Amino acid sequence: MKEKILRRLVIKAFHINEVKAGSKVSLKKDVLTINTNRIKELEKENDIISKITLDVIKPGDHDREINTIMDIVPISTKVLGGLGEGITHTLTGVYVMLTGVDEDGRQMHEFGSSEGNLKDQMVLGRRGTPGENDYIIHMDVTVKGGLPYDRSLPNAAFKACDDFIQDIRETLKKEDGRSATEIREYFDKIRENAKKVVIVKQIAGQGAMYDNLLFAKEPSGYEGGTSIIDMCNMPMILSPNEYRDGALRSMT
Repeated sequence: MKEKILRRLVIKAFHINEVKAGSKVSLKKDVLTINTNRIKELEKENDIISKITLDVIKPGDHDREINTIMDIVPISTKVLGGLGEGITHTLTGVYVMLTGVDEDGRQMHEFGSSEGNLKDQMVLGRRGTPGENDYIIHMDVTVKGGLPYDRSLPNAAFKACDDFIQDIRETLKKEDGRSATEIREYFDKIRENAKKVVIVKQIAGQGAMYDNLLFAKEPSGYEGGTSIIDMCNMPMILSPNEYRDGALRSMT
């Protein structure tokens, strides 16, 4: 059977065994240091945000109270090409968890909240959640109270979180791909006379926390993404590698 390769995606993973707080971002072998000083800058960049807190949750240290979980974000970045092709660097062993609330105590959710004890509110080791041995970088965003609940509130938190992650991405871009822990190649192919397969995925696009972004500048990113609500929920076609590379970012 003849094959025609349309796109080639290479994902290079760098495994992290320790996450530390510091004054600048650095990646040294399997140790990630995050910049905690960045938080004060992010607080000043958006008038809607009143406070941001940041802490590192070690594996097994999940017995703690949190605000509602807005997202679990992998740390990945494009090194070459656009989403779905070229080279992507990603970190394993660490995820970013975004939580949110407003000054009046309203949890940042829409249809059901997840505030409470982290060990009870998140099942580890599932698709989209950290594993038992993973570090969690926890960013908690408090927005101003007394404001109507619309997209500007959660979006302020999503943007601040994305800006924080971008600092890590810029460092990750510079890592030597030859030192990656794991390298995988994926191909979008056309097979002559083969069956044509389409997977239909229904996604939400109806409110402040029921939104999805497509085609951000970075894998699983926020900056530059287009809201499915702003697209009027029109059907979109993604290649397998675009989907694999984080072209769809769930905001629910």
